[in-house]
Amino acid sequence: MKLNLINIKSFYHSNGFPLRKICGFVMLSLLWSIHVHTQQNDLVLKAEELVYSNPVEAIKIADHISNISQGPNETATANLLLAKSFLAKGDYDNAIIFAFDDINQSKEVDVQTQIENNILKATLLRKLYLDTQSIECLNIARTLNSENLIDKETFEFNIFLEHINMLLDRLNIDEAIAEVKASEIQFNSFLNNNVNKKRAHYLVTAKAYNSLTQYDSAFAYIDKTFELLNTTQNNNLYEKALIYKESGLLFLQNKEFKKSKETLFIALQFAEILDNPFLLEQIHRGLAINYLASNQNNQHNVYYKKFLNLNTTIEEIEQQSVNTYFNIISSQEESQLDRYNSKYNQYLFFSFAVAIFIVIIGILILIKSENRKKRRREIINYLEVSRNIVTTVKPTQTVQRQTNKRLVIPEETEQNILLKLQRFERSLKYLSKDMSLALLAGQFETNTKYLSEIINKNYNDNFNTFINKLRINYIIEKLKNDTNYINYKISFLADESGFSSHSNFTTVFKGIVGMSPATFINLLKIEREEIINNKKT
Repeated sequence: MKLNLINIKSFYHSNGFPLRKICGFVMLSLLWSIHVHTQQNDLVLKAEELVYSNPVEAIKIADHISNISQGPNETATANLLLAKSFLAKGDYDNAIIFAFDDINQSKEVDVQTQIENNILKATLLRKLYLDTQSIECLNIARTLNSENLIDKETFEFNIFLEHINMLLDRLNIDEAIAEVKASEIQFNSFLNNNVNKKRAHYLVTAKAYNSLTQYDSAFAYIDKTFELLNTTQNNNLYEKALIYKESGLLFLQNKEFKKSKETLFIALQFAEILDNPFLLEQIHRGLAINYLASNQNNQHNVYYKKFLNLNTTIEEIEQQSVNTYFNIISSQEESQLDRYNSKYNQYLFFSFAVAIFIVIIGILILIKSENRKKRRREIINYLEVSRNIVTTVKPTQTVQRQTNKRLVIPEETEQNILLKLQRFERSLKYLSKDMSLALLAGQFETNTKYLSEIINKNYNDNFNTFINKLRINYIIEKLKNDTNYINYKISFLADESGFSSHSNFTTVFKGIVGMSPATFINLLKIEREEIINNKKT
């Protein structure tokens, strides 16, 4: 051993490299590496603190982290911070770019970062109405979270919460309520030890009960949300904007206009700091409705105009983001194919791959063409039976199964109310923006519980869905039978069919028909053009 050390020393001295200098260089390199790693960890923590309070500054820090990153894991962490920050700003396009970066899928990226990234991707895709892709990302996150991780329960709760938000966005309120109750039991201990997650859980619970028009329960949970918000030093402006916005909309639903304005203006302050157009649009819409309901027409016009401008901006953001997503996915698929091809003989396999690619493209074109035709046929079929969607009573076995659940109503009373409902469907009273369960019950000379129960029992819908289906069927009939209607603006169609806003009409239309009004009208135009062309030939 001594001989080896002597030989090493002799070698370095003979070649002009004193051993002391070599050891010093190695030590300095090691210290520098530790310093860089520590500095990067500090920057990550700082960026995480700023994501939802100052996303612009968080973006700058995360961009710097990305520039000094020395491996895929560090870069993926920076990408996650960037995607979160852009999401907080409402910049879905850039959020998509960083969330779906190729490097995030590297095997060198730690599992926790991969899980968090897939949950974030699910959120982005849900907001862009790409539900199938969103669910795929959640399933990937679930699979990754099957390992024995330190934060396993946290990720499991986040996945659960994202699924509940999807159900709420798609108006599957009963299922959402069931999930909320299930999660409350499943994560009881976890929520008691995690104030931030408990606050988020209370917020979605309040939203669910608000959607069911169970305002007492909704207020109870929104109050609990504020209690937790006030007991912590929380600087999450994005969450605060959501909480105050939901509270303001709840006050608005309950016709407490003064409280609604106060809370919506607080939400507006936070949203303006974040400069998030999606939050701003929802808040301005709430304020516009508030001023309209309280007969302050000048203020209503100001905020309604701002709402319309923001709505246009949002549509552009969503379209651009969807295009960016599909371009990225297409590019990634092409890259994967290229990497696969490089493993084999370049010439022979390339020829084979080109042939397969052409066949696949041809098949995809055929499938796409057939799907389009099928979709158009479905639309025409839908138009033919659209009036039957609401008026058709469910089968006897379904009615019997639900009868055992709730109120027992005298048969004579039930038949009398059903006759009135059928006359109501044939009228146009449901187009009134003031139509409510209480108002209709008064017109029918019955109570709201009886009316609600009979609608649930015979139509398998709550009151709001029942009215919305009637309105959507009405406007579909207009689009079908009056050629002028397909040239009208969406805002006119929304107003014509009794909806309070363009966005509310679009959301309900998507939920019932399965596509946006613009897409529906476009396909209807194509179908009519094909019919005209067929007649000419």
